Amino acid sequence: MLQDFTNISSISESQLTEEEALQLADELSGKLSEGEIPRSDAESLKRMVAGLGDARGALRLTFAKSLGAVGDEALPILCKALRQHQNVIVRRASAKTLNLIGNKDALPYLLEAFLKDDDPVVLGSSAGAMATIGPDAMDSLLGILKNPDCTPFQVGLINLALSFIGAKAPEALLKAADSDVAEVRVAAISALGDQIQKGDDLRARNRVFQALEDISADVRAEAVTLIGKSCDAEDVENMLSRKLVDQDTQVRKNTAMALMKLEAFNAIESIEAAKSTERDETVQAVFNVAINILSRDLQEKQESE
Repeated sequence: MLQDFTNISSISESQLTEEEALQLADELSGKLSEGEIPRSDAESLKRMVAGLGDARGALRLTFAKSLGAVGDEALPILCKALRQHQNVIVRRASAKTLNLIGNKDALPYLLEAFLKDDDPVVLGSSAGAMATIGPDAMDSLLGILKNPDCTPFQVGLINLALSFIGAKAPEALLKAADSDVAEVRVAAISALGDQIQKGDDLRARNRVFQALEDISADVRAEAVTLIGKSCDAEDVENMLSRKLVDQDTQVRKNTAMALMKLEAFNAIESIEAAKSTERDETVQAVFNVAINILSRDLQEKQESE
C-alpha cells in the first residue's frame, strides 16, 4: 500500500527559478544518461516536482523521467501534487509521471483526480495512468460509469482506457458486458474491439453479436458500429441488415453507416427496402448516403474488373 503522505510539507509553495530549473535539469540529464537513479530524499523529490511546473516542455520531460526513474519512492509526493498542487501544469505532469511509474498504489489518487479535477488534461492523463496500471484499474473505471454524474467526456476517456486494458483482461470485459448497467455494457462492448479485430477471440466476437439484441438502444448502436469496424462484410451483412428496421433511430443510422464502411454491396437492396418504409427523415438521409456511396463503389469495382 502507498504510505501516508499527509506529513509531506506543502509542495505548492516550492518553486524553482528558471536558472535553478535549468541547472537541476542538466544535472538530472547527466545522471539519467549514465544510468544513475536520481536521489530520492524528500528535498530532492520536492525540487523535481517543482520542476514539473516549468514552462519549458523539454525540462518538464527531464523532471518527469527522473521521477519515473526514482519509481515507487516518488509516489507519495506525486500523488499529493496531483491532488493538491495549485499549478495545473504540475498536476498534469504529475499524472503523466504516475503513468510512467504504473504502480497500482496510485490508483485511488488517480481515480479521485479523474472524478474531481476540473482540468481536462488532468482527467485524460489520469485515465491514461489508470490504463497503464491495467486490469487492477478496471473495476474502478467501470464503477465510474455507474455514477449518474459521469460526463460524456469522462465516458469517452474511460472507453479509451478500457480498450487499452482489454487485451490484458478479456475475462473481466466479458463479465462487464453482462452488467445490469447499460453504460457499463456499452463500454465493455466497445473495448472488445481489439479482440475481435485480431480474430483470435470467438467469445468476444459472439458477445458483440449478442449485443445486437440488447434491451438498451445505446448498446445495440455501439455493437453495430463496432461490427462495422471489425468484421468482414460477408460474415455480418445479413446480421446487420436486420438492424436497418430496429426500433431506435440511432441504431438504424449506425447500421447503414456500418454496411457502407464494410462495402457490403449485397446489402444495397436491404437498405433500399428499409428506406421505402422509413418515416424518420434523418434516417432516410443516412440511408441515401449509404446507398449512393455503395452503388458508386460497386460500379467502380465492376468497371475495374
